[in-house]
Amino acid sequence: MEAFFPKKIITMNFQYVIIFLVSFGFCFLVSCAEFPYFNQSLKDDGSLSFLVIGDWGRKGLYNQSELAFQMGEIGEKLEIDFVISSGDNFYEDGLNGVNDPAFQHSFTNIYKAPSLQKTWYNVLGNHDYRGDVEAQLSPILREKDKRWFCLRSYVLHAEIVDFFFIDTTPFVDDYFTNPKEHTYDWRGVLPKDKYLNDLLKDLDLALSKSTAKWKMVIGHHTIKSAGHHGIITELAQQLVPILEEHDVDFYINGHDHCLQRIGSIDSKLEFLTSGGGSKAWRGDVKGWNPVELKFYYDGQGFFSIELNQKEVEFVYYDVFGNVLHKFSVSKDSCVSSQ
Repeated sequence: MEAFFPKKIITMNFQYVIIFLVSFGFCFLVSCAEFPYFNQSLKDDGSLSFLVIGDWGRKGLYNQSELAFQMGEIGEKLEIDFVISSGDNFYEDGLNGVNDPAFQHSFTNIYKAPSLQKTWYNVLGNHDYRGDVEAQLSPILREKDKRWFCLRSYVLHAEIVDFFFIDTTPFVDDYFTNPKEHTYDWRGVLPKDKYLNDLLKDLDLALSKSTAKWKMVIGHHTIKSAGHHGIITELAQQLVPILEEHDVDFYINGHDHCLQRIGSIDSKLEFLTSGGGSKAWRGDVKGWNPVELKFYYDGQGFFSIELNQKEVEFVYYDVFGNVLHKFSVSKDSCVSSQ
């Protein structure tokens, strides 16, 4: 029940987005000043199911291949509609161009299960910015593997839920002021202040227009985390007020190589990390308020999401497919977990 089809195609910062509409066999360009919108069909029963994986692209190493196998098994069981990637798609330094064999070695040749042959909705991570960013955004990659879909920021609309994918790497000042030995590809981002102001304005506008029952925002970087990177101050200060103002239900991220769930004491917003797609950081965990920290796992894994009009269920899995944690949230504010 997959539909890859623009509801409208518009871009922020007056940059061009090129989308190959395979069904019609032509290339469509529009330039405008909001997030691009895309539609995703629901199942016949009005539900959706999908997987979330982050920090994965290591040519099968660090149990990436083993995890891909378990994703395929769970994907088949749940009859998933798509996959979400929370960024850092290719290590260590992104892709070096559209013909980089790492695309096949870390993506196409790894996620081979029949259930994973659905659209992968990606965001960019900081490691992706260390390579040729334009390569990951290029429609040429979609020609190589029709599952691949990546823009800097965009909205996926599925009737009962809206997903807001946002580009978080340019928020982190340290990448600009203290890049160390790394080189970042800032094409399309500079001047940074204008880029971020436009992004925040466009996110605020998109959220204000949303009438979906559920709202999920996906970005690579952590906002709240008991892991290595902890709180990203720039996002906590600039992004969280917008999320809370518009009653966003979940912020989903990668960046910390773990699985976790952190709630909020003063709002319904939950912060969910899926960054265990390959190399994990065992034992790299900080103290956190136990009232907020609902779950933390310092190993490899991913989680699934099943949702309908009334309820959403999350299940976290390890590299062996074992269930580590699960919880559900209903729109009448009843929460159950185990």
